[in-house]
Amino acid sequence: MIQEKTAESWEELQKLLFEESWNPLLGRFRSPSAFRGLNNSDYKLESTFIRLRQDKPKLENHLLRNFKKYSQNNIVERDSLWYWLAIAQHHGLPTRLLDWSYSPFVAMHFATSHIGDFGKDGAIWSIDFERAHQLLPPKLKDALYREGANMFTAEILSSCLDSLEDFDGMSDSPLLLMFEPPSMNSQRITNQYATFSMMSNPLLGMETWIDKYPDLCKKIIIPRTLKWEIRDKLDQANITERLLFPGMDGLALWLKRHYSSAK
Repeated sequence: MIQEKTAESWEELQKLLFEESWNPLLGRFRSPSAFRGLNNSDYKLESTFIRLRQDKPKLENHLLRNFKKYSQNNIVERDSLWYWLAIAQHHGLPTRLLDWSYSPFVAMHFATSHIGDFGKDGAIWSIDFERAHQLLPPKLKDALYREGANMFTAEILSSCLDSLEDFDGMSDSPLLLMFEPPSMNSQRITNQYATFSMMSNPLLGMETWIDKYPDLCKKIIIPRTLKWEIRDKLDQANITERLLFPGMDGLALWLKRHYSSAK
């Protein structure tokens, strides 16, 4: 059963988000979790590709092929599937990827970024990616071990997987891995402290995997009555669209929300 807890205050929310961050092996507070914030607690952990076409898995390759075909030749540093997949997600192409962040405060922002949803409870999901990666087939775990890493990168994936089909065919059971996107000279990716999750089937939402490993995930409910306090305190801490979406678009989004009425 999914671990679900409700934060009744700002202080309790901090406690829930950081309660598993102590690492006794390092003697440091280094969380093994990634976080995803949702404005509505009823939203599922489904990719944009699932929401686009739930009945045509082969459309994934067509989308990515045409994205590469019509993109500028120098847009990707290396001609790697995983670079292209990351940059496609970054620019809004429907993919099987889901956006996460190492930062619980970034997740808090996305759980309170739409004032139109302030009448609904929000949620922050967390996933223990270190333990999740221990469930992967040996070929993938060995690639991480050789790098001395606990998170995949585009380079590591390129060393052990040639295609999405390779990943999908590794197991009859759903697999989940997470990888850091290359910065791609994007301040947005850097500032959002971003990482992606990826399922071994383009039509599977994460709930399928979570149902099998519920102890690796946690869902924290943010009551609607707490949203304005969180939002105002995040703004004062400079966790805003202006920081997370550098440029004129982010500035405009921040100003629009900042000057909206709370009534």
